[in-house]
Amino acid sequence: MTSPDQPRQPQSTVAEPADPQLLAERCAEAMLAADRASAWLGIRLVSVGPGRSELTMTVTEQMLNGHRIGHGGFVFSLADSAFAVACNSYNRSTVAAGCDIDFTAAVYGGDELTAVAVERYRRGRSGLYDVTVRRADGVVVAEMRGRAREIPGSLLSGDLL
Repeated sequence: MTSPDQPRQPQSTVAEPADPQLLAERCAEAMLAADRASAWLGIRLVSVGPGRSELTMTVTEQMLNGHRIGHGGFVFSLADSAFAVACNSYNRSTVAAGCDIDFTAAVYGGDELTAVAVERYRRGRSGLYDVTVRRADGVVVAEMRGRAREIPGSLLSGDLL
């Protein structure tokens, strides 16, 4: 408690760690802990940093379409999860405003996919992110561009920071 003689320090409504890398890691942990869809798909975090992320997923038999190749919706889900982790790495609630995806090669049951999301632009409440999805052999199977928009709120507060 301050005495009447001491000036009051301004209080921040959201305290954030001084280390942007630590903030990104804590945001990814919080986001993925609440993300039932990504957990159900077996999506795993490999790495995260401010404005970037890397996630993996193994293509299961349940993810194959009528041609016995990976259903594009599941490849998209991996890319979308990587996009979400990257754009929420600043502890500002951020959602997709839109995205485009191009599928460039087929995936098959048992393939290990890795999605790498990279921030290309961020200003005000808007951001632009590119996501590349590769098979374990290095072949690019999809390229996605996501447009992000900040909404009110944050992932972390209080003792989570």
